[in-house]
Amino acid sequence: MQTIYLKKATIADIPILLKIEKSVAGTKIYSSTLNKGEWKEELQKSEVYLIEKNNVVAGSILYEKNNNGNIYIGGLVVSPRFQGQGIAREAMTLVLEKFKDVKRIDLVTHPDNIRAINLYQSLGFIAESRKENYYGDGEPRIIMARITDSKM
Repeated sequence: MQTIYLKKATIADIPILLKIEKSVAGTKIYSSTLNKGEWKEELQKSEVYLIEKNNVVAGSILYEKNNNGNIYIGGLVVSPRFQGQGIAREAMTLVLEKFKDVKRIDLVTHPDNIRAINLYQSLGFIAESRKENYYGDGEPRIIMARITDSKM
C-alpha cells in the first residue's frame, strides 16, 4: 500500500525545497542546495518531486535522464521528523518502478551515510567507485549504480 505521493515540483515550490534542504544542512554526509538560483536551474534540467505523506511534504527526490537514456538520481532528502518511516525506500521504489526498463541508474552518496548505502544496496545498487571532493565541498562520495540486464 502506497503511503506517499510524488508531486512534481515547480518554481513556486522552491521555498519548500529550500526548507527541506535547510532541515538537513550542516552535515558532512549531505551537500545541500541552499540557493534559489540553483533550484531554478535544477528544475529546468531535472525532474524534481516533493515527497508527500498524508498531504504533508516529507522530502524531495530528483532525477535526470542522461543523453544515453540512463537515469541519474541527483538527490533524495527526507526531513528529519519523517526519517525512519520508510519514506526514502518508498520514494526510491516508485522511481525505480518508473524506470524498470532503463539499463543503468546512477547516484552518489557519502561513504559515511551508512543508512543510505544500505538502502541503495537493498534496492540493487552496487558501489562502483569513490571520488574525492565530488561536489567541491571537500567530502568524498561513493558512486553507485543499478544495472539491469536487458535480456531479462
